Amino acid sequence: MAGNGRDHGGGLDAAAAQYGGARSDWLDLSTGINPQPYPVPSFALNDWTALPDHGADADLCATARHFWNVPASADVLAVPGCSSAIAQIPSLRPAGRVEIALRTYNEHAAAFRFHGWDPQEDAKAPQARVVVHPNNPTGAFQAQIAPADLTIIDESFCDIAPAQSHIAKATLPGHILLKSFGKFWGLAGLRLGFAIGDPELIDALRQRLGPWPVSGTALRVGAVALKDQDWAEQSRNSLAQDATRLDQIMNKIGARPMGDCPLFRTYDVANAR
Repeated sequence: MAGNGRDHGGGLDAAAAQYGGARSDWLDLSTGINPQPYPVPSFALNDWTALPDHGADADLCATARHFWNVPASADVLAVPGCSSAIAQIPSLRPAGRVEIALRTYNEHAAAFRFHGWDPQEDAKAPQARVVVHPNNPTGAFQAQIAPADLTIIDESFCDIAPAQSHIAKATLPGHILLKSFGKFWGLAGLRLGFAIGDPELIDALRQRLGPWPVSGTALRVGAVALKDQDWAEQSRNSLAQDATRLDQIMNKIGARPMGDCPLFRTYDVANAR
């Protein structure tokens, strides 16, 4: 995986092949995926046999709009995982300089680089800016975000703290917010995410993804889960309690948590190795 510049966690088969053991022997600490996933509802045969219906897609996007309080003037697009949007977003503008933090997951930089952009951590007058909020792996939230001609705010991990979302910026020209479904709801294998923002950019992204980008099963699960506010609140509380308990355990050996994202923890220690 590292060869393509987009090593994104997981890969238990490769780890087991190199170091031994079966998948069930491993504890995967490489992702920010909720270990207590949303209970998957039952499927209808039609979910598997028919092309995904436009009505189901529209219902999912309307539900997403309500769940995230998306402003009326912003567009909402369901995508087959945020990775699919990340791979295409750099093509929405002519290549130039893009500002991306060095300590963040490498998928954004790899996508921009593939499309001819120059990723820099402290770019002067960048044509594009990427902010992961909260950031992975530091867990840091960013209250102020300076706009660029193309501004991507990746909120894949922000559903643990909805009050800190920058969703209001979805109304601004050149802005796209990304919302992951696999992280907070713990169903990464479903491959579902959302791109929200500038209607012109979202429609261009829609054309690049083509018809029926999201499976019928993902449309059904997403629509049910996003309507379940009680589960979301209970999950936030549970994740916060688990993160606090983990911090208490790690503090005993002098490890200090960085940031405050209950979906994952990065610790500052004297000797990581």
